This record gives sequence, structure tokens and C-alpha cells, in this order.
Amino acid sequence: MKAQVIAMTIASVFIGCSQHSTEPSPPTDQPIVRNLTVLEKSIVSSDNSFGLKLFSCINTVEQNKNVFISPFSVSMALGMALNGADGATLDSMKQVLEHSNFTMQEINESYKNISTILTHLDPKVIFQIANSIWYRNNFQVYPTFLNDCHEYFDAEVASLDFSSPNAVQTINNWVNSKTNGKIPTILDQIPPEVVMYLINAIYFKGIWTYQFDPAKTADATFTTSTGTTVTCKIMKQKATYAYHETNQVQIIDLPYGDRLFSMTIILPIEGTNINQFAAEITQQQWNALINNLDSTEVDLSMPKFKLEYEKKLNDELSAMGMGIAFSDLANFSRIANASLAISEVKHKTFVEVNEEGTEAAAVTSIGIELTAMPSTPSMHIDHPFIFAIREHRSGTILFIGKIVNPVAS
Repeated sequence: MKAQVIAMTIASVFIGCSQHSTEPSPPTDQPIVRNLTVLEKSIVSSDNSFGLKLFSCINTVEQNKNVFISPFSVSMALGMALNGADGATLDSMKQVLEHSNFTMQEINESYKNISTILTHLDPKVIFQIANSIWYRNNFQVYPTFLNDCHEYFDAEVASLDFSSPNAVQTINNWVNSKTNGKIPTILDQIPPEVVMYLINAIYFKGIWTYQFDPAKTADATFTTSTGTTVTCKIMKQKATYAYHETNQVQIIDLPYGDRLFSMTIILPIEGTNINQFAAEITQQQWNALINNLDSTEVDLSMPKFKLEYEKKLNDELSAMGMGIAFSDLANFSRIANASLAISEVKHKTFVEVNEEGTEAAAVTSIGIELTAMPSTPSMHIDHPFIFAIREHRSGTILFIGKIVNPVAS
């Protein structure tokens, strides 16, 4: 109930505030990139809404654990799978991704264009996207499916002997390469019933626009979600950030490079149940939070942290409405002339936040198997918080996470 009151307070206060500009103007020497179309903005909004719901769903299970996911990676991998689905399976997957109002052509073209825009925005930020399809060498795949994934997702396509002892290593080597070594593996083995893997990998490296001075980093306490305290490294700096606060929450935006990418941190008041709070964040409330950020000098202290996260998403995606895709009733008849279902959706991420900036990576693999405020406010991030890495021109949430213990792996 307390979290509901907080969420309602956030919504009413933020929606009621003026919608003034939130961010410093980017430098004029940035590469010129076209604005998103109305359709592309709608796809981004749908993907963000899906990502926030998936994040909320995971938090109901991972109550006292750090969480870090990439909604963009999951939605892109599922976007490839959409091209092979049909009937009720396609409808349920589009509903979960909130793409029901879009045709496959619109979805495919939007993913292609958004990916191109995101990877060419800021010369000071590295953001790379890679997709691949690996299928068993004796399995006959429809060329149309492979061609569509190659054309719209730039997917590398490879036929592979899944029974070979080198098959797992071949796929893992691709993942390791595309994440700059941050996620070395995604597969432990290839079950005999699996005939295909659809894999998305993304890599992000951004240098803070305002870097922290390592000399100011010091040990300090952080109160975890269970109420215990741990000692961690806290970075400190006073600078002008996009910032907003109410009596229930503080929000700050830490820019990277030329300010087209940033980390947004949402810190509810101490004592708030972070999981209930996360469950109340909708797309509308997210937009309200972002729209009320304003340029303010802030005395900031925040923990350094490094996190590796892994999650099988079958249960969460089923709970969200696409359980049919994992069942014997699944219809992936646009992949091949065979009875197919999703065996698992596996997600792995990495993030490291330090004085210089942020490095993050994510991999999503989909297995396809055969079936039969003061003037200078202070923000001390010393208790559980939510953070997201986003791109500003499109509004895409690239990563979103929760830290309940910054020294836990």
C-alpha cells in the first residue's frame, strides 16, 4: 500500500508540473541524425512499456537481489522470433511486446531504422548491436525467415553441426566477441531437441560528461534491502545535472559523452520497499519523471559497482501472456515445416560503474526446439535504487536495473 501511495504521489506531482526542457543543449558538432518517425516513436514507447513490465515481473521473484536487464536486447531477440511465429502464437507475442497495432513490416523496418540511429549518435559513446541465427545443419529453414532476419536485424546466419563438441564454443565465441569479452558465454550445452538459436548481443561504453575524481572516492555505508549495512566505495562530486525531487523521490540524470546517452537514477526515500516501488513504475510515470528533470547543481554521492546478472525469462514472459510460445501449441510455422516452440529465453548482462563512466553488455538467446529541494540539494545514494541507461533522441531504455547491495556480485 505504501508503494502505491508513493507511485500515485509521483504520478500526480509530476503530471501536474510544467513540461519544461530538462537537459542541457548538446554540442553543435554532433553528427546529424534524423528524428524518429511517428511509427518509430510508437515502437520505442511500446518496447519501453514492455521493458518496465518485464523488470517489474522479475522483481517479484528477485526480491533481495540486484537486477540488471536490457529490455532493448530482449525485445530485439523476440522481434526476430516474431518473424517465424504465426496464428495465436504471433498474436500473443505481439501483445506482450505491445506491438499488436503494428504490422510485421512496420515492426521490422522500425527495428532496423532505430538500430541504425542508436549506433551512430555519439562519437564519444560506443554502442554496438549484433544479431545472429544458428541452426542445426540438417534442419531445413525457410529462406524467407532467414532473409527477413538478415535484412531487418542484420543477423549473421550460420548452419552448424550442433552435435559437434565445438558447437557451443563457436556460439560462445561469437557472444564473447560481440560483448567485448564482458559476457564470455551464453550456452553451456545444446540439448538434442534444439534446432535453432536466435541471439542478440549489445555493448555499451560511455564516459561521463562530468567524470568523478578518484581521489574523492571513499568507503561509506550502504543500507541494503534487508536493512543491513555494507561498506562500499562511494564516488562524490558537485556538478550541474538534470535533476528533480519531491518529498517521496529524487531523480538525477548523469550524461555520457555529448549528452545523447545518460544514466537516470531514481532514488525513493529511505525505508521504501524498492520492489513494490519498481512494480508501480509505468510507461506514463516514467515519462512524467523524465519530463520534470531540470538543470540543477547537485552534491552527488553514489556507489561504484560491478554486476553480472543471468536470468531465464520463460516464467516471466509466460506470466506476461506469451506462454503459448513455450508450449506444444506454439506455432512457428514461418520458420520451417516442423512443430516448433521456444525452449528458453536466456538473458545475461554485465555492468560496471566507476569514476570514468559505464561499461555494459547484454545477450539474449532464444532457443527454438522441436515439440511432438534546497538550492544545492544533496543526493546520497546509500540505499536501494533503480537505474537505467537510455538514449535521448529516441527515448529508448537500453538497460534498467536495481541495486540492493552494491558489493554483491
